[in-house]
Amino acid sequence: MRTKPILANLSPYIPGKTIEEVKQSYGLEHIVKLASNENPFGFSDYVKSGLQQAVEGLEIYPDGYARELRTTLSNRLNVNEKQLIFGNGSDEVVQIICRTFLEPGVNTVMATPTFPQYRHNALIEGAEVREVPLDNGVHDLNSMLQQIDDHTRVVWICNPNNPTGTMIDHKAFESFMEHCPDNVLVVMDEAYVEYVSNTDFPDTLSALSSYDNLLITRTFSKAYGLAALRIGYGIASESIISNLEPSREPFNTSSLAQKAALLALEDQIFINETFKSTVETKKDLQIFCDNHGLTYYPSETNFLLIHLPISGDEMTEYLLRNGFIVRSGEALGIPNSIRLTIGKQNHMDKIMEAMSEKLSEGR
Repeated sequence: MRTKPILANLSPYIPGKTIEEVKQSYGLEHIVKLASNENPFGFSDYVKSGLQQAVEGLEIYPDGYARELRTTLSNRLNVNEKQLIFGNGSDEVVQIICRTFLEPGVNTVMATPTFPQYRHNALIEGAEVREVPLDNGVHDLNSMLQQIDDHTRVVWICNPNNPTGTMIDHKAFESFMEHCPDNVLVVMDEAYVEYVSNTDFPDTLSALSSYDNLLITRTFSKAYGLAALRIGYGIASESIISNLEPSREPFNTSSLAQKAALLALEDQIFINETFKSTVETKKDLQIFCDNHGLTYYPSETNFLLIHLPISGDEMTEYLLRNGFIVRSGEALGIPNSIRLTIGKQNHMDKIMEAMSEKLSEGR
């Protein structure tokens, strides 16, 4: 059977090793996963108690419009209900954008390395992908502007960027939007926005009223701790959302996911505690790196991209044998590095001890 030719050149997403796989492979009893930027504090107890009452009516299709969640979120964000679209994680919102705007004969502009699903979905739709290398871990917005032409449909900006954790500030964002043609969709992926502490982070929500070509994506998978339920959303002008809706599957978010997201929004104390703990523990990790001569990108996320004097694969393998799952930079396009999710303090103390032991081997 014949498929799209591009699929022969693409690889499916290969997730990292699961906790059970690592336990079996290395004969370990306890594993700490710090590879996927999940919330190590789990999710809100308020969500847990609320969901126990929500497991009813599973034989009925979910609300395809996500009315209750839509109303609550629109009030919280101070946007019109018709400015929202929901997806099976923000990954699906990315897929919907590509399905709607990209096709053979057009191009899309993005940084590299960045979130890989922009490129993956764009290629499936037959679009040309124009990648601009990061400048010291940060989006090179001026060079990205130079890649835009009459055939450009979408520009992707991951802010803060995955896998580097870096951000573009308000001034850079405003300058980019002012110079970007208004017929080109600018997608600001803010999956880690709840972890940002820098006051110069762009106020993209307010910018929606100034730029009709702006779309923001966010998720409940990271700080809210609902990764297993897969729910994210996009925010844009009503006209952009109305263009996207025909590309969305009718019942793409489950009833449980909608209810969990709704409950999670009500427990901002959990988000504040997650933020505070993450920032404090990240500082300890940065001090560790400084003391060991390791460089890292300034991160506004719940992870740190650490440069190493050895390969990322070697450090990753060593940490696996010591009960820690991390992400090798070799797999992310940044050799000699690892991406390390900020975990609980006691786990971070142990992984820093293991890293110190490995680094001392070559001295």
